[in-house]
Amino acid sequence: MALIKPFTISIPDEKLEQLSQKLANTTFPNELDEAGWDHGAPLADIKRLTKYWRESYDWRKAEAKINELPNYKTQIEVDGFGSIDIHFVHQKSPMEGAIPLLFCHGWPGSFLEVTKILPLLTTPTTPSTPSFHIIAPSLPNFGFSAGIHTRGFALAQHAETCHKLMLRLGYAQYVTQGGDWGCMITRIMSLRYPTHVKAAHINMVRAHRPTPLSNPLLYLQHKLLSPSSSSSNKARAAEERNKWMLQEGSGYRALQSTKPQTLAYSLSDSPVGLLAWIYEKLHDWTDSYPWTDDEILTWVSLYYHSTPGPAASLQIYYEVAHDPHFPRDRTETWIPGVPLGLSHFPKELTVVPKLWGRTMGPVVFQSEKDQGGHFAAWECPEVLVGDLRVMFGRGGGAAGVVEGRDGYGVEVEVGRAKL
Repeated sequence: MALIKPFTISIPDEKLEQLSQKLANTTFPNELDEAGWDHGAPLADIKRLTKYWRESYDWRKAEAKINELPNYKTQIEVDGFGSIDIHFVHQKSPMEGAIPLLFCHGWPGSFLEVTKILPLLTTPTTPSTPSFHIIAPSLPNFGFSAGIHTRGFALAQHAETCHKLMLRLGYAQYVTQGGDWGCMITRIMSLRYPTHVKAAHINMVRAHRPTPLSNPLLYLQHKLLSPSSSSSNKARAAEERNKWMLQEGSGYRALQSTKPQTLAYSLSDSPVGLLAWIYEKLHDWTDSYPWTDDEILTWVSLYYHSTPGPAASLQIYYEVAHDPHFPRDRTETWIPGVPLGLSHFPKELTVVPKLWGRTMGPVVFQSEKDQGGHFAAWECPEVLVGDLRVMFGRGGGAAGVVEGRDGYGVEVEVGRAKL
């Protein structure tokens, strides 16, 4: 068995010096008079962030903070791809019966997204609050996991990697939480490993209108239910969000799904290009979240300093788009056998009615929020944690799904995860 070793992030000084030189030598583009966010990341914002990145931002401070997390690395054997070096955070709860939960990130996020919910989920606040052991990997091609250098590493391979990591850690049964690619990966995990994945929660709900053939009962409900004025307002807001995403917000996906290598030259060579590419998404995909410059630059730095390089993360878009076996559409349809929880946020990239979500699987928990966007664990961690506590707590739809681990029990001493 491959060893599990503690991991410490330590970016070489020469790489930081090279970054400073690149930032100093940036050539900025022109900008139209009165250009706004509809044109992309504003020039004034990018100039300000570039200056701060070069003169004031303290990567070593951010690095030290991340190193306070229980970081580890191990080798995972993936069919057809050999052994892959995987970085992950493994924070154990002090509660004996804590539920193992895999947190799966997407793009342009990272394992860092889990940090705000870690203390909330691992440490119970009341006797009725369930606790969790949290495992948050860097996906292959992201963060401090290895890069993949051969074709075909798509959803099934990411799902296999995450599943085998959970088995490596001794969790034969576990639950999952995901957004963005993490939603799709954990959905494929539910499809492929239903005896191990005991329940799944997602905060990016991509579903389809029920039809008479696929979901006759839901189809009738959809036709018969007359919306109230408040739900009509929500429906109009959802329609506007979906229209914006289709017409104005989805160009990145077309590029990354078709010609990732061409885009990779710019993102790899230009830290400011990488900053602008990611910063635009942080602005457009959230619900007026007040990003600080330090937050933005830490998120971007995790891509710039990543082990496989800033552009490796684009490959998942191409591979999934060209995979005939597990296309992204499969994650949007019925997957049986695994209890499903759904949290709907109004500024998600695609906003669908709650009823549509029930076409995705056996839904045991569902909530609809008035605020929040694509990065729920970062934007509104207390809200996401609240949903998980309801879903997996006593009386919840997924209570007791993991044998011998109901989220409760006596408190035991833990420091770094015992492996």
